[in-house]
Amino acid sequence: MHSHSPVVRLCAPDSAIVFSSLYSSHTRIALAAALVAASLSAQAQAANETEGKTLEAMVVTANRIEQPLSDLTADMSIIDSKTIERQGPGGVADVLARVPGIQMTRNGGPGTSTSLFIRGAETRFTAVYVDGVRVDSQSTGGASWQNLPLALIDRIEVLRGPAAAVYGSDAMGGVVQIFTKKGEGAPKPYVGFGVGNRGTYTAEAGISGGEGAWDYSIGLNRAQSDGFNARTTPTANPDKDGYRNNAVNARLGYQLNQQHRLEATMMASNMNSGYDVSPKEDDRSINKMYALGLNWQAKWTDHYSTKLQLTQSRDYYETRPSPYQTDTRLHNYLFQNEWRYGIHTMTAALERREDSLVNGGIDRDRSQNALALGYGMHSGAHTVQLNLRRDDDSEFGGKTTGSAAYGYEFAPNWRATATVGTAFRAPTLYQRFSEYGDASLAPEKSKNAELGLRWAQGADSFSATVYRNNVTNLINWVGGTGTCSGNNGPYGGCYSNVGKARLEGITLAGTTKLGQFSLHGSVDFQNPRDQTTDKLLARRAKRYATLGGDTRVAGWTLGAEMQATAKRYDNAANTNVLGGYTLFNLSASTQIAKDFSLIARINNLADKKYETARTYASEGRSAYIGIKWMPQ
Repeated sequence: MHSHSPVVRLCAPDSAIVFSSLYSSHTRIALAAALVAASLSAQAQAANETEGKTLEAMVVTANRIEQPLSDLTADMSIIDSKTIERQGPGGVADVLARVPGIQMTRNGGPGTSTSLFIRGAETRFTAVYVDGVRVDSQSTGGASWQNLPLALIDRIEVLRGPAAAVYGSDAMGGVVQIFTKKGEGAPKPYVGFGVGNRGTYTAEAGISGGEGAWDYSIGLNRAQSDGFNARTTPTANPDKDGYRNNAVNARLGYQLNQQHRLEATMMASNMNSGYDVSPKEDDRSINKMYALGLNWQAKWTDHYSTKLQLTQSRDYYETRPSPYQTDTRLHNYLFQNEWRYGIHTMTAALERREDSLVNGGIDRDRSQNALALGYGMHSGAHTVQLNLRRDDDSEFGGKTTGSAAYGYEFAPNWRATATVGTAFRAPTLYQRFSEYGDASLAPEKSKNAELGLRWAQGADSFSATVYRNNVTNLINWVGGTGTCSGNNGPYGGCYSNVGKARLEGITLAGTTKLGQFSLHGSVDFQNPRDQTTDKLLARRAKRYATLGGDTRVAGWTLGAEMQATAKRYDNAANTNVLGGYTLFNLSASTQIAKDFSLIARINNLADKKYETARTYASEGRSAYIGIKWMPQ
């Protein structure tokens, strides 16, 4: 789906069942099987394969400050560099789709329009950052996942659940923060090449290191594929819809002294991919993005530190040969203060965000000014986190959001958590001022509550999170005439605040070690429902699960994964069924010589034919092998 389409991504909300309905007999059977299969455990590390690091990992996404993962009440996952490297030439969304609580849909192969649903929430309800730089589209809403280069990413943090009290508009479903590599020590150059079927080819090179007060990192990546025919309809062009992507990232830091550090970051990507609209043309979509950041971190005393951040990002989309263009630019200014006194942590942040959109006849901008306050306390068995934020939008006026969370370690290695919070999302400039827009649209709002239970000991962990997120003022596409205060557009409809949705479910996740095998798994039971029509929201399954494991054999790291999802519906009326499917993936990696490593991967081992979007094919069995030179 392209940004000029009048079809809104989030179908109308649904009238949800109560939590108890999640525990029907078939649910209990599936849950028991999942528990036995995976020793289900902490979603905080379902994707992290680094044994023994789960409780010691440090994260920044939960409250915009560095904190031990084990101290948090938030529902988080970490995807480490090893997991990313083993993915091969896939995209960011492919890795995230194996994280608890996340589903992916894609209009064809890599490089085409991609959506991620965190706990059933639409793409536009997830705030996405690259090294602290916000990336977004004021056309479609949300990040252009297909344009984020996986090969240049070192680590990903995923926060499930609303976080508007920390991040402001858009963080109604969750937050994804992407980090590139930070240099240190002696220079570490690398060069890598890889090939796969369907004409897939990758090349990468870079260097990182540090000397004196300076540290640096730079990476280049080229990926391309002949692809496959993305459309299953007989009227579509039967050509192969491949892609070409060029990407670069750079990070430069300077430690003025022990108290002060300056850092500049940059990531840029240019994606050219095929899609089918007309039966004869080679339709192409061009996605360009960049994310630039400049940071000054200062530690004024043992208790007080600040961060000043200036960032800019761009999301550009164009189609050829049809002449369509949309260009989003975002500027962000953040001044954050942090006080730590014993068991107490307090934060105060001033933030300004400026959005602009050029799209056909649209040339509009807006701004949001915000004050965010936070308080955290970790004392013995008790953890408290309180956040309050006030956003002043140049179009809508003031909006206040808040959250409160409490965690209690009621037994050794066990913790129970409870969280409540509110969130909002301002309409995109396209939803308000395009030919399908309505300038009177109000912000979407949500109220979320969740309960969590976690256990962890060494490499073994288990977690269960139950949540309910009620969304009001949901913006949906309304057809016909007389329903909009603005222009009805050529399709006879427009965007309107007519929807209500309830996103509720339970996420179970876990890790364990059985002999030489490290296992991780998760299962989700959810009910993302339109409360007006009592229909399921489009393209979201009620049940989905992942199971994976790896082991060491004769110097090789061997891995296997399973992804399973139940049926979904492609439309709001729940008349177009997308069948359920199960995928199996295999991976292998080893050190073939000093300074040389090899990775091999097979995705969709059984060559399963399935769709995540109606009339759009998904990739069949694919194989890839890559070699990297990196002096030790």
